[in-house]
Amino acid sequence: MDVMKLPVEGLVVQIPGWKEMVWLRHGFSTRSGGVSTVYRQGETQGLEGDLNTGWTSADDPANVAENRRRLTAEVSSKGLRLVTVRQVHSARSLVVPEDVSGFFNREGRAALEADGLMTKVPGVLLGIQTADCVPVLVADRRLRVVAGFHAGWRGTVAGIVERGIAQMRAEYGSLPEDMLAAVGPSIGACCYSVGDEVQEAFGSRFDYAAELFEARGDGLFLDLWEANRRQLLAAGLPEAGISVVGECSGCAGVPGRRRYFSHRCENGFTGRMMSLIGVVGD
Repeated sequence: MDVMKLPVEGLVVQIPGWKEMVWLRHGFSTRSGGVSTVYRQGETQGLEGDLNTGWTSADDPANVAENRRRLTAEVSSKGLRLVTVRQVHSARSLVVPEDVSGFFNREGRAALEADGLMTKVPGVLLGIQTADCVPVLVADRRLRVVAGFHAGWRGTVAGIVERGIAQMRAEYGSLPEDMLAAVGPSIGACCYSVGDEVQEAFGSRFDYAAELFEARGDGLFLDLWEANRRQLLAAGLPEAGISVVGECSGCAGVPGRRRYFSHRCENGFTGRMMSLIGVVGD
């Protein structure tokens, strides 16, 4: 599997070639460029704040709101409305209509539970949050339909990406050969040690499961990038249309300053990245 090592442009990582689609906006956030300070690592003197986009209990909601504003402005100057969901490690994806009011509670936060979003409505920016799990973005070049999926190991076993592609086909008439997909920054096989129960869950679901695991020392390590790439291929996407960013949320960066948030490597006390994709109007 070939992976990409991409430069950061502003606050986000973007896929080469996708920016050529003038109707499309997308990006995978890093932890840099925000105003949050609670999750700073090591020496903080002179460091900029973190771009935490999650409504975590430790962070100030005003900081999170500003971080989200900065991120969405970086991805699009068109004033797209951000839509998110309460992620629960399921295989459920929701269609986002023109009226998005039902996706928000009284505080303006996500009201609905799911782990995938899709839309063809211009002016909507879909947001998927992660801090080790795999974000997968999909764009139908012909029909201008977009989707984002949150694929942790449970969602991957449940087939959220493959099922999501099938839902795009049923809902919009999208064809896999017209789709591009990107597997975003997330924990890599270099850092993702798992237990036997995870291997058993994959083994009961995929005939290629053994190829996703590697035993090293006393540990067993899972390649979620490849697992989700395989689902995209199984859904019918051409291999050439699938990009894997290939940066590990657990170890990418410099000593004392990770490039991404990592729930596992920061012992659960961490922020959240956000992966964005949306359609702009003419």
